[in-house]
Amino acid sequence: MNYIENIYICLAAPLLIVVLCLRGQGKRSILFVLGGMTACLLSSYISTFLAVVHGTDAMTASIEISPMVEEFMKLFPIVFYILVFEPDRRECPGLLLMIASGFATFENVCYLVSNGADNIFSLVIRGFGTGAMHVINGALIGIGLMLLWDRLYIRIAGLFGLLSLAVIFHAVYNLLVSQAGLAAWIGYVIPLTATAGYLRFRPKQRFEPPPGF
Repeated sequence: MNYIENIYICLAAPLLIVVLCLRGQGKRSILFVLGGMTACLLSSYISTFLAVVHGTDAMTASIEISPMVEEFMKLFPIVFYILVFEPDRRECPGLLLMIASGFATFENVCYLVSNGADNIFSLVIRGFGTGAMHVINGALIGIGLMLLWDRLYIRIAGLFGLLSLAVIFHAVYNLLVSQAGLAAWIGYVIPLTATAGYLRFRPKQRFEPPPGF
């Protein structure tokens, strides 16, 4: 069954056309949205392969395998961009949010195709909850990249710690939303609350790395 690839082609095709028509920041943003969608597609392949190798069921894979694979895959596009193009790292948080939005969009569409659209209210809540979870993790890693990239030993230790935190948050979210009733609603509410807090307390200006970095 190759519906995932078909969905990817249908979503990516118009975005690629937009990329050909745009220039500057808009073009870069769309490219990173595509990068997030591609990371989601590749994550599904890798997670499925690892689940088969380790003989785990779908529930166990969604809690123990998928969070780790997905968070690492979301990081690759921005790390490649930094290493190859050496951009102003103040751009990284915004670009990581583009990756997260593309990842969450593709994931939500695949979920919709797999599970149907009978309960529109639940789908809306899940859509916002999943999107918020990916966005919060993207913002967390983006701030870490700006703060930690210049010094090698801090870069390795710090990014490993932030990725571990993102993986744990992702795994807890998957565990809760896989349950029925109150547990699932708590899972959806946690990332939405975290997003509201981020919007309330985010810096008013672009972040400047501290002296010495």
